[in-house]
Order: sequence, then structure tokens, then C-alpha cells
Amino acid sequence: MRKALNQRGFSLIEMMIVLLIISVLILIAIPNVTKHSQKIDEKGCDAYIAMVQGQVEAYKMDTHQYPSDLATLADTEYFEGTPQCPDGSDLKITNGKVSKNGGS
Repeated sequence: MRKALNQRGFSLIEMMIVLLIISVLILIAIPNVTKHSQKIDEKGCDAYIAMVQGQVEAYKMDTHQYPSDLATLADTEYFEGTPQCPDGSDLKITNGKVSKNGGS
């Protein structure tokens, strides 16, 4: 005779408790991610500005003058398209220094 195996799975209540715990953890994690998202965009923009500044310096070495604006560098060997921060902010050049338009 075969013995009945004691196979037992999760009960409905145990599954509900596990789902509740997972939901609480997600609710705790989501605000932290969205809070840090703005900082990530700012740091990404700072790094992109440094890279654009390098391209502006390369342009100056080639032409012996700074570009008058970023449109001068658009769609050239220096950039594909117009340089723009990952967060969508526009950039500007003032006296050879690249910065966020309306910011520092």
C-alpha cells in the first residue's frame, strides 16, 4: 500500500499575508525611487554638460574660436542633433562656458 504523502501548500490566508507584506515594501520603496530620480537627472545633466564642454574645447582647437551657440555644433562631427540634457533642459554657451539655460 502506498502511504499518502503529506503535501501541503500555502493556504489562502498565508498567500494574502505574503502579498500584503510585498505591497507594503513596494509602497515604501516607490517614494524613495521617485525622490532620488530628480537627483539622478541633475547628476546626468552635470555629466553631459562636462562632455559638451569638452566638445566645445575641441571645436575651439579646430577653429581657434568658441562656437557662438550650440546650434553651430549641431549635426556636425561634434554632435548628432542639438545638445540637450537627459532631463530635457536646454543648454547654452556663454564666453565658451556651457551651462543649463536658465541655470548654472
